[in-house]
Amino acid sequence: MHLNPALARTLAPPVMEARRWLDGVSFPPERPLLNLSQAAPVAPPPPPLQAAMTEALADPATHLYGPVLGLAELREALAQRMSRLYAGTVAPGQIAITSGCNQAFCAAVAALAGPGDAVILPTPWYFNHAMWLSMQGIEATPLPCDDALLPDPDHAARLVTSRTRAIVLVTPNNPTGTEYPPALIAAFRDLARKTGLALIIDETYRDFLSDDGPPHDLFTDPDWDDTLIHLYSFSKAYRLTGHRVGAMAASPALLAQIEKFLDTVTICPTGLGQRAALWGLENLAEWLAGERAEILRRRAALVRGLAALDGWKLRSCGAYFAYVAHPFAMPSDRLAQDLVHKAGLLVLPGTMFTPDTDTSGARHLRIAFANADLTGLSDLLARLQGPDR
Repeated sequence: MHLNPALARTLAPPVMEARRWLDGVSFPPERPLLNLSQAAPVAPPPPPLQAAMTEALADPATHLYGPVLGLAELREALAQRMSRLYAGTVAPGQIAITSGCNQAFCAAVAALAGPGDAVILPTPWYFNHAMWLSMQGIEATPLPCDDALLPDPDHAARLVTSRTRAIVLVTPNNPTGTEYPPALIAAFRDLARKTGLALIIDETYRDFLSDDGPPHDLFTDPDWDDTLIHLYSFSKAYRLTGHRVGAMAASPALLAQIEKFLDTVTICPTGLGQRAALWGLENLAEWLAGERAEILRRRAALVRGLAALDGWKLRSCGAYFAYVAHPFAMPSDRLAQDLVHKAGLLVLPGTMFTPDTDTSGARHLRIAFANADLTGLSDLLARLQGPDR
């Protein structure tokens, strides 16, 4: 059987690979597995949302095909929320609902680029973004970040070629947690507009930003949709990871092309997940504020703890993630597996977030700290400070 060579050369799913490191490993009761590998809430949706979802199951429409671009009422509610949050203007016709934010990214790229084209990704990059580009025969052009783990628009400008179709930013960043300043985001918008590229901004973790102000001012520009494609996920906000509900904001003309992709791949997003997201937008603002406050408490505790940890260096910390430099001679892909056996700890190596040509990945680990409470973070620090491995 002949395999698609682009798919065959794409790396295997990193989270699934890390889970396989647990095969055959037993963890004593006094030191159970501490799994900080995946950026996903481990608790179910809050009880009021669960009750609303149960009620939605009784509605026959929940079980039918819906509009390809999502329920009109959800698109309307999200457009209103974004307009308030960004102090700008987003219309329902500029919103599409997708089966998760990963699908939103895939759909955006499918509308913009094809085999032989290129898309600029800051590194460390989100591995699923790089994987999709690889599958499509699109070059992922690495844009190394600076010491503060921020991408440089001037450096990006030097990477633009006739094959480049888009620049991608993830903020707060996965894997580093870095929050990109509004001025930096605006500079990338200016670069994209000047060079005729699309700027794809993935703000999956925007609900957990440390700053109370708007994340950026791009939506205050009445012509924002000539350049910007904005991605969002309801998964982290309302604990709906298994229901796969994401969103995209873009021009109506681009969404008309993206509708072709979505209709072919999934036909429509899940009805139950969309109704859950809508209920969350309408009823869970105060609850979500509490979730954000708890994540920020955990972040502060981890920052303090890592500062006192011998040999370890915190490079960045925000939203769900900490990106840390480790003190060991072994590369991070070996260290991460070693930590499973010797510390009962599962985290992801930096090598999963960098191209093979980038040696910085071997010196770093990504810790999904939001999945641990304060007691769990104290336990994490104790395990990291264990004997040399």
